[in-house]
Parts: sequence; structure tokens; C-alpha cells
Amino acid sequence: MTSQDAERPEAVGTSRRSKLTPEREQEFFDAVLDQLRSCGYGAVTMEGIAASTRCSKSTLYRQWKTKPQFVAAALRSNRRVRFTDIDTGSLAEDLRQAAAAAGEGMGKDTGLLQALGHAVMEDPELKGALREALVEPEIAALRAILARGVARGEVPAGHPALEYVPAQLFGMLRMRPVLEGEQADAAYLVRFVEAVVLPALGLP
Repeated sequence: MTSQDAERPEAVGTSRRSKLTPEREQEFFDAVLDQLRSCGYGAVTMEGIAASTRCSKSTLYRQWKTKPQFVAAALRSNRRVRFTDIDTGSLAEDLRQAAAAAGEGMGKDTGLLQALGHAVMEDPELKGALREALVEPEIAALRAILARGVARGEVPAGHPALEYVPAQLFGMLRMRPVLEGEQADAAYLVRFVEAVVLPALGLP
């Protein structure tokens, strides 16, 4: 039995999942994400979320039996892709715009990644939800940008630098706060793309 199982009231574990409006469900999810960013994963509790959203703890347990399940659902509710509308007809410009978009949204996502860092390594469900919500959609959108550049003939299909572009961009988002104590904001990421990514791809 896990600590989360021990924490859960038995009566709630066998209750039928009740119906919540999408608005009320999103209110719970927003409260979870806010607490994650401000307090860290370890400090998030079902009791705390219940108090902040003015509901009973049993209501939350009926919907999500454990804290990891609740956090995973909140992460999935936060799924969005910043790069899907970027298509200027130029790969270099698309990458500049993707870098700016990544930098503009870096605060919230970086906070989530930091808050979940250790917990994600120990819980496969959380790890999967984090990848589904924040990682895979944006990598797929970025790869689509690269594929369009290849289709236009701007970069050869077999160019060895293509596969590293997502890791470069998202790696800088994660590592600049660690290495330099500053966020990788939009201006910084655009400079990085112009100084490192575009030359590696042979783009002006």
C-alpha cells in the first residue's frame, strides 16, 4: 500500500464518480497547478485543494483516488501547443517565432517542471502526464515546422542537426536558470536560435 492509498478514506475509494461541470473541474485543476508552482509537489494535498476551492475532501477523492492521479489529470487539462500557428514560409523565421513563443511562456512551464522534478522520476503516471501535457505536443509541433522547411528545400532531409533542434531549444529553457540563475526569456532564446541553431542548419 502506498502513502497515497493510506491517506485515502476507504469509503471514498468505493464511491461512484460524481458528475462535475467542466468549469468546476477546471477550477480544481487550476488550483492544483497553482499550488504546484508556488509550493512544490510535496506540499500539495487534497485537503489544501479542497480548502482553496471550497469543496469537501471527499468530493476530490471521488473524482481522483490519489494525489498523483489528481495532479496527472490537472497536467493533462493544461495541454496546449504554442507552435501550431507558426508558418511564415521561412524556416529561419519560424524558428525565431517558436523561440520567442517558448520564452514568453517559460515561466509557468518551467515552474511546473521544477516542482515535479523528483516526483516525476518516481511516479510513471506523473511522468507520462507531464510528457503528454507539456513535452510531446510541442516537440511534435516543432518537428512539423522543421519538416515544412525540409519540404521547401531549405534544409536537406538528412541534415544531422535536424534531430537536435527540439533538445537544443527546450534544453536551454530548462538549463539557463540552473547555469546562470536567469530565465531563458524570449529575447534570450531568439539570440540562441540565431547564434547556434540557424548556423547549425545552414540557414541565414
